[in-house]
Amino acid sequence: MIIVFNPAASEEEVQHVVDRITELGMTPHLSKGVARTLLGAIGDEKILDSHPVDAMPGVDRVIPVMRPYKLASREFKPEATVIDLGDGVTIGGERFEIMAGPCAVEGRTQTLEIAEILSGLGVRILRGGAFKPRTSPYSFQGLGEEGLKILAEAREKTGMKVITELVDAEDASMVAEYADVLQIGARNMANFALLQRVGEMNKPVMLKRGMSSTVEELLLAAEYILKGGNQQVMLCERGIKTFETATRNTFDIAAIPLLKHESHLPVIADPSHATGVLHLIPPVSFASMAAGADGLMVEVHNHPDQALCDGPQAVPPGPFKELLLRIRELAPAMGRTA
Repeated sequence: MIIVFNPAASEEEVQHVVDRITELGMTPHLSKGVARTLLGAIGDEKILDSHPVDAMPGVDRVIPVMRPYKLASREFKPEATVIDLGDGVTIGGERFEIMAGPCAVEGRTQTLEIAEILSGLGVRILRGGAFKPRTSPYSFQGLGEEGLKILAEAREKTGMKVITELVDAEDASMVAEYADVLQIGARNMANFALLQRVGEMNKPVMLKRGMSSTVEELLLAAEYILKGGNQQVMLCERGIKTFETATRNTFDIAAIPLLKHESHLPVIADPSHATGVLHLIPPVSFASMAAGADGLMVEVHNHPDQALCDGPQAVPPGPFKELLLRIRELAPAMGRTA
């Protein structure tokens, strides 16, 4: 249920309604927009049938939310969410933001070298995995906390923000000390204990769509984080499993405008995992921008032939520079900067 306040509603009137919702055993979620203040009442909505709040001072109307995801819906928050990472770096605003870097932090020299290259190209967010959940137990699993320390050093030297994957809820506090954005990978999209944990944190989260998950399931996973109180959530379309074998996954381009229509949360596209094919990354990147994505996550490696993880799909610095130039040329046509 969404409670819409009058534009002239006072802080006292809003707080009175918040207190009333809490007394009724529901969870209030306040959203203050430019023109309107909205209050999401999460819980058994039948309670409001016998305890109506639409006549309370300051309340304009009460709207039932038809979507199973409440807090993630455009009904709850019509304005697009913009996530501020600090130092002028935002996700969901006018700028089409690029997250780039190796699949995994393999060592200090490798990571610092690629961070310097990317920073020199104007990339403001460095990606790199310190913990790597892999299909095979024999594959490289990451450097753990040592990898996080290397990412933090790269941030200190370049000023870039850092996004890295969180795999285990027990590591949440440790990873959050080093990262600017916590990534919840496709394999953990339905790890509800992990989602609840990051929902308790004041740290931006990028939630990747599960490999066999629907758009609704992705939004319901985001709902777990939002319900916990963390409103800094972005979604990531990274391809889904289908019968097609020509690409690593099937990139659901329609999911991007659908998510933007259904939800106020920013949407990032991951053409690297979506295709797994090097020459497909540029066209899928351009298509993602045209479809309305707020940014990209691209795997870039200074020595792809030596990469310990996903080398065949990692873009070398030269071709990545060309990709950036094209994105910056196309951005104005989409009402963006890059």
